Amino acid sequence: MGDIPAKTSMVSSIITNPQQNGAEIPSDTTFNITVQTANLVAGSFTNADATYYAAPQFLSGGKVVGHTHVTVQDLGANLNPTSALDATQFAFFKGINDAGNGQGLLTAVVTGGLPAGNYRVCTMASASNHQPVLMPVAQRGSPDDCTKFTVSGNGKTINVAANDGSKGQAAAAAAASAVALGPDVNVSQTASAAATASTAAAAGGKGGKGSAQASGAAANAKSTETAGSAQATGAATGKATGKGGNAAGKGRKAGGRKLRARREFVA
Repeated sequence: MGDIPAKTSMVSSIITNPQQNGAEIPSDTTFNITVQTANLVAGSFTNADATYYAAPQFLSGGKVVGHTHVTVQDLGANLNPTSALDATQFAFFKGINDAGNGQGLLTAVVTGGLPAGNYRVCTMASASNHQPVLMPVAQRGSPDDCTKFTVSGNGKTINVAANDGSKGQAAAAAAASAVALGPDVNVSQTASAAATASTAAAAGGKGGKGSAQASGAAANAKSTETAGSAQATGAATGKATGKGGNAAGKGRKAGGRKLRARREFVA
């Protein structure tokens, strides 16, 4: 779990833009999502391929060190749906990996904007290694915030950072490749994954989805190469210390962790 802050230093967030009942945002137009945080030492954002949930939460000056994310979901026909939203579906997602203005104000740029519709935007405050922030008591306010807003006009362009956008499709392709390869990855499998990526790129041509899948496969190839290196390092260390089996096992676990991060994290 890691270090836990005092009750007086619990993380809190408020979305300052867009605002509920505020001005409508024009469709297909870039805008900023801004979040004011308290008691979060922002700007600590590790490589999820290598460290997703891999290390405990830690503090600096009694405050959680980490970052936040913003996720936007389509509410459908109105601002007050009665059914819970599908958590796998998002119109925009971004991990904010910088320290903002140094006083808790963080910004995510929604490049290209969103299609016309009704939306909910929420924050997800995290420690450095992407786990939700851990607070000292259960009876407290939420560390996160949500608000609803409307995008006006006739725009229909899907944002690239949506689950159906090119980034989302690439992540899905990488996840499929990671699942197919399994947790024990070696260098020969890495070469095979790279070849698959090349084939996918040739088949995809200039088509958005094909290209995105190829990009995902290529990204997975890179991830598996890193995992293979971790195995090799573990084995070499074991040979040097006379504890080859144990070190190689650690190498395999490290490789599995990288693949898990690839399957579960999109930023």
